[in-house]
Order: sequence, then C-alpha cells, then structure tokens
Amino acid sequence: MDATPVAPPTRAADARLDRIPVVTRSHRIWVALLGIFFTFDLVDLNTFAYVAPALRSEWGLSITAVGAVTSVSFLGMFLGGLLGGRLADRFGRRPTILGSAVFYSTFSLLSAVSVNVEMLAVTRVLTGFGLQAMTGVLLVYVTEMFPREQRGRYQSLTLALGLLGVPIAAAVSRLLVPIGPGTWRWVFVIGAGGIVGVILSVRLLPESIRWQVAQGRAEEAEPVLAKLESEARGILGRDLPEPGPAVETAESGNIRELLRPPYLQRLTVASAVMICLILGFYGFSSWIPTLLVEDGYTQTESLNYSLVLAIGAVPGALLAWPLVDRFERKTLILGISLVVTVLLLAFGISSGAVLVMVIGFLINMLMQMLVAVLYTYLPEVFPTRLRGLGAGCANSVGRLSGAAGAFIVGGVYSGLGYTAVFLYLALVILLLGTLLALFGERTTRRRLEDVGSAPEPA
Repeated sequence: MDATPVAPPTRAADARLDRIPVVTRSHRIWVALLGIFFTFDLVDLNTFAYVAPALRSEWGLSITAVGAVTSVSFLGMFLGGLLGGRLADRFGRRPTILGSAVFYSTFSLLSAVSVNVEMLAVTRVLTGFGLQAMTGVLLVYVTEMFPREQRGRYQSLTLALGLLGVPIAAAVSRLLVPIGPGTWRWVFVIGAGGIVGVILSVRLLPESIRWQVAQGRAEEAEPVLAKLESEARGILGRDLPEPGPAVETAESGNIRELLRPPYLQRLTVASAVMICLILGFYGFSSWIPTLLVEDGYTQTESLNYSLVLAIGAVPGALLAWPLVDRFERKTLILGISLVVTVLLLAFGISSGAVLVMVIGFLINMLMQMLVAVLYTYLPEVFPTRLRGLGAGCANSVGRLSGAAGAFIVGGVYSGLGYTAVFLYLALVILLLGTLLALFGERTTRRRLEDVGSAPEPA
C-alpha cells in the first residue's frame, strides 16, 4: 500500500492530473474499453459499403439509391455529433458514451430486419446518429484523461484497436454475403456488438476528471484521481511533482462563446478540415467495393480486394504511434496528406489486381494514420467546457458533407469516369493538409488548458 500522502481535493484536480507522466493500469483498462466501442463503431460504419453490391442485386437498387442511403447515414451522423457533443458537455462524457452505444446497437439490429430500402434508410439514419454521438465523445475522453506527453499515442492506439472493426466487417461480409440472398442481414447484427462495451463499462469506465472540474465537482473526481496518482507513484518509485496552477474555471460553455474569437476561427478551420477528411476518406473506403464492380471486377473479387485494403487500417493507425507526440501535429498531417494525394492519383490510373491491392492498401493505411493524428488534434483546440460541443460541431459539419460526398462520387463517376473520381479525392486530401498547415493551432505536448483557453504563443 502506498503510504505517500495524497494531495487534498482542494488542490486543482486538473493540475494534479497533468503532473502524472506515465500511463497506468487504469489507463490501459480504459484503452481496452474505448477500443471495444471503436471496434463496433467501425464495424457498423462500414457494413453498408460491404453489403451494397448484394443489395443492388437482391433489391435491384441503382447507384443513385446506394448513394441516397449512404447520404442519409451521414445526415444522422451530423445530428448525432451536434447533440452528442452538447450532451457530453452538459451531462458528462461517460453517460453520453454508454447511452449512444445502446442507441446505435439497437438500430443496427433493426437494419438487419429491414424489408425495403426505405426502412433501411431510416434505420441507417438513426444508427449514424448514435455512432457519431459516441465517436466524438470517445476522442474527447482520451484527450482529457491521458498524460499530455502521450495522449496522441494512446489516441492512435485506441483507434487502432477500433480499426479491427474494418477488417472484421470486410471478413464477415466476405464470408456471409456470397452464401445467398438475405445473408447480408447478419452483417448488421455483428454491428450491434457495441452493447458489449456498455456492459463492461458500467463498472470500469469513470467520468472524465477534467469535465468534473469544469463543472465545479472536483470532489467527485477524487477517488479516481487518487488511484491514478497512487498507480503512477508505484510505477515511478517516487512521489509526483507539485501540481501547477489551475486554469479551467468551473463554468459551462455555450454555442455563443464558440462563435466568438478565438474559438470561431478554430471551429472554422476544424470544420473545413473535417469536411475534407470525410469527403476524401469515405469517398474512397465507402465506394471502393461498388466502383470496383462497376469497373469490371466480379462481386467476389471486389469483396476480396476490399478485405485486403481494409487490413491496412490497423497498422495505419499504429504508424502514428512513434510520430504523433514527437512532431507538431499539423505539420505531420500535411506530410501524410501529400503522400496520400500522390497514391490516390496512382490508384486511379492503375490496372491489374496486384497493383490495385498494393496501392489501395497503402492508401487505406496512410488514411488511417491521418485520421489518428487528426482525431488527436481536434479536441485539443477547445477548452474543457466547450470541448464536446466544439469537437462535435466540427465532426458534424464533416459528416454532413459526407451526405453530399456520396452524390459527388456518383456524379463524378457517371459524368467523367473511374479515374476522375480519384483525381477529385486527391485534391480534397491535398486541401485538408494545406488548410491545417496554414491556419491550425500548435498543440503537441502543450497543456490542454493552455491550448484551449489562450491564444497560441508567439
């Protein structure tokens, strides 16, 4: 038993949290739990893309109908991100995560019993609502509860665990869809597995300490904070340094504050970058199975290639691990964007199974690396009282663009052809990196309170 005195709860809890320099046993448990949520989030998010070719055949859907279902899913995500972020700032990170996971799991099950495309569209809207309400808050949770020198690494690790859901969705689809009519329904059943994370998290996932401080409820954070301090002292073999001064005040944020300087510019930049990310990322991953079939590959070949491409997701997020806390995030994002731009252009003019799979694998891998770094960056630029709302708004605007993006890809393909789709995607990713490099904040290894509450130092 550690006999070192614990700082009294009158000391600023957020400052005490900042002095913990190591990842403890509790942190590792939280990573596993958040990884489960991310896994089934990404399983569910990718299910429609993998079953779309089968639905086109079984229900006689057009490319336009596939685009419509994809678009309404993004509309649900837009609304979910807005409401989820606001609920997280108002009622807490933990209840928002658990409630959203129950919500999207329920509607994923209902997707499995859809009798027509109209019912499926409704269930996908509501599934998307729950998915995005949860995803934005998961990012906020990692940002607030992990040591500042390592929060980027553990954001990438959490995402990497979650990205297991991408090859899981691809593999399940590859196994089930070709069996026969109606077997695509079981893919949606797998997507409802988020309920597993809820069951485990009821006892194991605490509320965010920073959120409790911002709400003037630091005494409620004391048991978890004291446990983290004790675990950290056990790892270090010495006492922790004295806490620094508190920065956050116990107050609630609101949308009006978010629309005033300095947060308006941050929200604008973050929203523009998320628009580019969604247009580029989902324009590639969601349409690849369908575009390959349209380009002459069989449905089985398309699913095989999609599975290979999907496997690149997990190592992609892990590629961010050694870099995300070492280099300035916005600079790293620019570098990744430039490489992805070149690869997308190459993919659009490539032919032959091996070349398509190799270049596609690299694109998917680096896209996920880009997502890991950007997901680390996004919640850092807002203060705790506005973090859920700010990150949620930026995420939501991005998701809303996905509704238009589904039609853009379909329109570009119909009007200009297969290669033009990848030229369009390359330009979008190039714009993403350029915008953030020019107008983004520096966040790497800075205190959250310093980044969120004050202008960037000269």
